[in-house]
Amino acid sequence: MSRICEVCGKKPIVGNRIVRHGLEKAKGGIGLHTTGVTKRRFVPNLRNVHVRTPNGTTCHMTVCAACIKAGRVTKA
Repeated sequence: MSRICEVCGKKPIVGNRIVRHGLEKAKGGIGLHTTGVTKRRFVPNLRNVHVRTPNGTTCHMTVCAACIKAGRVTKA
């Protein structure tokens, strides 16, 4: 199963998980220091939904939760 929304095309994106240690300068420390950077993925909240199409038939689609909440699809 692909991790892409069939309505808006939302798909996983990559980013970094950044670990910082130390005390902030504003709180009396010498500042935050980056001690670790690792890759991570932001995956969309996808749902397999039974959807009614405009011509009256129904089908299964992989849709993100944002499209369901916004009303871009009508559930069967």
